[in-house]
Amino acid sequence: MGGQPMIILGEDSQRMKDRDAQSHNIAAAQAVAESVRSTLGPKGMDKMLVSSMGDVTVTNDGVTILQEMDIDNPTASMIVEVAETQEDEAGDGTTTAVSIAGELLKNAEDLLEQDIHPTAIIKGFHLASEQARAEIDNVAHEVDPEDTELIKNVAETSMTGKGAELEKDVLAQLVVDAVQAVTVEADDGETVVDLEYINVETQTGSSAGDSELLEGAVIDKDPAHADMPTAFDDAKVLLINEPIEVEDTDADASLQLDSPDQLQDFLDKEEEQLREKVEAIAESGADVVFCQKGIDDLAEHFLAQEGILAASRVKKSDLGFLREVVGGNVVSDLDSLSADDLGSADVSYDESEELFYVEGTGDEAHGVTLLLRGSTEHVVDELERGIGDALDVVAQTVSDGRVLAGGGAVEVEVARRVRDYADSVSGREQLAVEAFADALELVPRVLAENAGLDSIDTLVDLRAAHEDGDETAGLDVFTGEVVDTYDAGVVESAHAKRQALSSATEAANLVLKIDDIIAAGDLSTEGEEPEGGAGGPGGAPGGMGGMGGGMGGMM
Repeated sequence: MGGQPMIILGEDSQRMKDRDAQSHNIAAAQAVAESVRSTLGPKGMDKMLVSSMGDVTVTNDGVTILQEMDIDNPTASMIVEVAETQEDEAGDGTTTAVSIAGELLKNAEDLLEQDIHPTAIIKGFHLASEQARAEIDNVAHEVDPEDTELIKNVAETSMTGKGAELEKDVLAQLVVDAVQAVTVEADDGETVVDLEYINVETQTGSSAGDSELLEGAVIDKDPAHADMPTAFDDAKVLLINEPIEVEDTDADASLQLDSPDQLQDFLDKEEEQLREKVEAIAESGADVVFCQKGIDDLAEHFLAQEGILAASRVKKSDLGFLREVVGGNVVSDLDSLSADDLGSADVSYDESEELFYVEGTGDEAHGVTLLLRGSTEHVVDELERGIGDALDVVAQTVSDGRVLAGGGAVEVEVARRVRDYADSVSGREQLAVEAFADALELVPRVLAENAGLDSIDTLVDLRAAHEDGDETAGLDVFTGEVVDTYDAGVVESAHAKRQALSSATEAANLVLKIDDIIAAGDLSTEGEEPEGGAGGPGGAPGGMGGMGGGMGGMM
């Protein structure tokens, strides 16, 4: 080849290698972590997210913020997956998981600058993560599923700092009651919580303190016809996902009518078809009908004549939940309808609130509804997110049976123990284990910063308390004092904390393992020169520079 380089990439391909690639990836991950860090804790601030359609979301829920942000950087997207995994597996702790992942990578960059190989850092982080999760098991407190007060504290801790905080005493009790209502003991003696049997509905126009827990389902619909009855005791309920309308033909057809009588015959045939459908419903013994599809105006009239209460266009999710509440089947074909398909429930319609209340009366009936109220749509949306997290955390706590002291107490204690463990680790991995311990202490530092306190003084005080043997010493962000957070009722789910450490470590290690980025096409922001000039950072191609610089426009 005469000493000429072999070109194997396309003309527009971009490539970044070794330290440049690592620095780029770490910068992108840190940008994501820092974007949600200010939302952490009781004093965390909210973010206003405006979509391209003009929809406004006001929240401090980590996963919601990251999902709503317009992130197109591949490394940043990997960190967003940390939040999504944390949300799916634990329900809460998303901001903690993402923040720790960002801090791990920040500390890893310091080690890389000391010429420590990424493989050694990855191994050290892995060893530290396993030790940290083992120490969480050691410091966790057992919780009795019947200990309502402690479980309520878990719910209150999850809600604090979110939209549900103002009425957290009332709402936390509702969350506990809802979880206990769907908690059963399996055949093997294990406690099982099935959140599918909890439905959350929202309504605007009143305060969050007016929220309530209802046995059965609440359906936000009106009766299909004004002359229908509005209340039944022990009603037979039909759930149907077939429209109660004139059936359409499979093919387009045109009719040529020669006289008004022919038109009347055609209309009479349609009326007869609708009447037959209503008669089939009446003959089955149904008193109430919830239909996922539409109901013809004439069919509504016939149903009212039969004394049947009906609602149309019921959401598929509501219909599925109603099936659990009334104990019936969802019917797809009226021709095969029988009395065995019907469920039973007490049904009433509240005209002032425009809601159906459905309380199952059969042996197979189960399910509760948490009706959340708030002054505006933005308020109830954030309230619903906060309650959703609290439900998940309480359910995990009841199932797992373990809690931890909050307020940064567990992070400082686990960090102290991981540092002690680092002495037993040989080689350069020891530095990575110590860096992991330092990353854990990000949580109390950020809690202090968001509360307007001095993070250094706070961390010094916390370390001193834990060195003296106080394993549950944490930060009271309202007074700035170091207190026993477990006794103060600031408690968190052990499962959520373990999951946060696991997700953060795996994401950080995944990023550190990348030493080469190859992209097809120019990824720089159109019309802008990427950071570092035409060559990008460290002489990398310009398109790659734009990958890092583009994080500034995420929101």
